[in-house]
Amino acid sequence: MKVFSPARDEVMMRACQQLTYDQRCQIAALKKRKCTQSEIAAIIEVSQSTVSRELSRNTGSRGYRPKQAHGKAALRREAAVKPTRMTPEMIASIELKLRMDWSPEQISGWLLADRDRLISHESIYLYVWANKQAGGDLYTHFRQQGKKYDKRRNGKSTRGQIKNRVSIEDRPSVVDDKSRIGDWEIDAVIGKGHSGALVTIVERVTNFTVSVQVDSKSAKAVTKVTISLLKPYMSSVLSITADNGKEFAYHEKISKALSTEFYFIHPYSSWERGLNENTNGLLRQYFPKSTDFKSVSQAEVKRAVNKLNSRPRKKLGFKNSGELMGEHRLR
Repeated sequence: MKVFSPARDEVMMRACQQLTYDQRCQIAALKKRKCTQSEIAAIIEVSQSTVSRELSRNTGSRGYRPKQAHGKAALRREAAVKPTRMTPEMIASIELKLRMDWSPEQISGWLLADRDRLISHESIYLYVWANKQAGGDLYTHFRQQGKKYDKRRNGKSTRGQIKNRVSIEDRPSVVDDKSRIGDWEIDAVIGKGHSGALVTIVERVTNFTVSVQVDSKSAKAVTKVTISLLKPYMSSVLSITADNGKEFAYHEKISKALSTEFYFIHPYSSWERGLNENTNGLLRQYFPKSTDFKSVSQAEVKRAVNKLNSRPRKKLGFKNSGELMGEHRLR
């Protein structure tokens, strides 16, 4: 018979409402856009009370910052229930569930809910891999069997992650204010069947755009053309903001070559690079989604970009982007 435990039930209730790091990044970004708590809740698909509680608990002296908020939440969870030792009886229960093809996360949750025992999924992963080293077969019950769990990385592979990335949270507020010329957004637009791409870079104030076709979306290729595209405007390149695509893995090389700062938006937050997304949409007038960019010449790309930069824009007082960038460079 299951015994009622207020402490355990409170912990379980909190676990059900736990926010992910990505959700906390979204909350920070949406707050900057002046969204209400109810709007934020609707977008990240949680209750308004969850958002309200998150902001009240995890807002620091410098405002709400997702990395710090996530750390505070983790410390509270660790303090909520003391971990249980891996006794022989507990190990037998864990092995039984593993052979039923339960994941370590499922086992950890079941132990807390049904047995009032707190054993982290990290501990279970480490036990399984120790078992494998000793010749055991528990790992064969994992859906993915090949990679050892790394406690320092919460079991997540760092393959493909961008080293030394600087978050948009650390970007100067002057970039958001659009009170200066020289802050750029960058993206790589993929062609039909992932064949070739367009690297597009747009300046936030003037909307001035540069672009080039690349056969490969590799970090090496994108880095090379980014430096080449912006080198002529180097004195007007104060910052670059990108998404978290692996093609921007060599961002430090770009920063060094152009003497600029390079920032990354939050995961799944394309609106933080909204001007670039809008510009890509304008380019689709000339290069529809069915376009194989490997068959597109650089001359065709240049013509399309020149047309964009020559259009009078209402938001620019019916001046065009080329004029504004030209005037700025003459100062």
